[in-house]
Amino acid sequence: MIKDFILPDIGEGVVECELVDWMVKEGDVVVEDQPIADVMTDKALVQIPAPHAGVITKLYYAKGDIAKVHAPLYAVELEATGVNTADESRAPSTQETATEANEETSNEVARNVEQISQTTARDVEEFLLPDIGEGIVECELVEWLVAEGDIVTEDQPIADVMTDKALVQIPAIKNGKIVKLHYRKGQLAKVHEPLFAIEVESTGTQVEAAQTVTHSAAVSEIVTSEPVAQGKALASPAVRRLARSLDINIANVPGTGKNGRVYKEDVEAFANGSTANQTSASKTTTVSNSAAIPANIQTTNADRVEPIKGVKAVMAKMMVESVSTIPHFTYCEEFDLTDLVALRAEMKQRYSTDEVKLTMMPFFMKAMSLAINEFPVLNSQVNPDCTELTYKMSHNIGMAVDSKVGLLVPNVKDVQSKTILEVAAEITRLTTAARSGRVSPADLKGGTISISNIGALGGTVATPIINKPEVAIVALGKLQTLPRFNANGEVEARKIMQVSWSGDHRVIDGGTIARFCNLWKQYLEQPQEMLLAMR
Repeated sequence: MIKDFILPDIGEGVVECELVDWMVKEGDVVVEDQPIADVMTDKALVQIPAPHAGVITKLYYAKGDIAKVHAPLYAVELEATGVNTADESRAPSTQETATEANEETSNEVARNVEQISQTTARDVEEFLLPDIGEGIVECELVEWLVAEGDIVTEDQPIADVMTDKALVQIPAIKNGKIVKLHYRKGQLAKVHEPLFAIEVESTGTQVEAAQTVTHSAAVSEIVTSEPVAQGKALASPAVRRLARSLDINIANVPGTGKNGRVYKEDVEAFANGSTANQTSASKTTTVSNSAAIPANIQTTNADRVEPIKGVKAVMAKMMVESVSTIPHFTYCEEFDLTDLVALRAEMKQRYSTDEVKLTMMPFFMKAMSLAINEFPVLNSQVNPDCTELTYKMSHNIGMAVDSKVGLLVPNVKDVQSKTILEVAAEITRLTTAARSGRVSPADLKGGTISISNIGALGGTVATPIINKPEVAIVALGKLQTLPRFNANGEVEARKIMQVSWSGDHRVIDGGTIARFCNLWKQYLEQPQEMLLAMR
């Protein structure tokens, strides 16, 4: 029978290690506890012994490769298939050269870890995907932030999942080890069903004992293996030997691996008078681009089919529903924002911080809120059969954000009761969250009127689609420096912006939206008028 040897958990959260050297080759006969390979973790050089006698049929990694914990390291044909384990004449010569101290240390480590693992009580618990709210029954698994075999702590982020509204991060509720991830990236996970399985230690003392033995084993291996030399760089013994052979202090070599790990290519590049960053970046770009393209695209000219999911699917459904149930009409106007641009530039120097980005948007929102006080129908909502109109007392002004997961429209709550700086702080927070896709569901619901800043990407005039159940939306064009006549008939360079309104013609007529837009324009073109209107 051929059996895969699974690389065991080496402890301290290690999920991968470098294959430093094989002590056997394919076809060799090995005996129980015989050293098979040296692997290098971030902490120490560890020797892997054979748990069974047999014939090595497959070595899954080449020297220098990164081996994964809980994945096959090598395959062995067990003695039950006719292998004569007593015949050691076929055993590799490397076994004869292995020192007695190393062999005894490996055996002792294996026995201690096995003994502790047998006496330590472990419970495997299923983590059920919680109810994320708003009637959501499933969500897309966007990204795993851990891998099977990882040691996690309470509140550590485990996965990103996408609901109909936003990207939500799922944290761990206990310390433990991830033993099973029940979904693949892109699959739909069900609420109240297992998302992942976690192995939880029943006692703390036994865990500490196991960690102590593992740590002791690592220390023993360091003592009996090749000593670490030349600085504090993270590198395998083979890489260190190469650095010494080239008379290079490895501490001076920039590492391109995880946590600055130094690879053979880094040392060779350093010896040639450069770093491996450029080469590595080039390779990474090539690999990443290749990995991002489906296999059929790489080999053929076939069309690529991509499912519409998550926020994009919700947006598609809402837009179709909006244009099919709401009679839209569009109204456009030109704003001269020269004075506001100057005011904002002056205030920006005094009030902008990391938490508050004083853009033009806070002024647009505050001025809109002031205009709503005079035209409350713009802040209303109509019921599905258009028999009732609800005037919303809170001015929750939304802003469309082009995020990495699609179009999101978070809203600033109660703009009518906030100062411009308070509005700016909320806009900064929401923009940062939305662009990363991590805006909370509470920030996405409850909007009463929306602003689309399409001009930030270019363009002047648009026909925005109403964010149902709201009754109006405005698109801001790009700010342009254009020639305009002043009161004396002279041509001046002015800061001009086109704005485009879409209104629900069931409850708003052209005259109402024109008068509302004129008042909003007055507050923005003459900031002192906005100041006087504030309460």
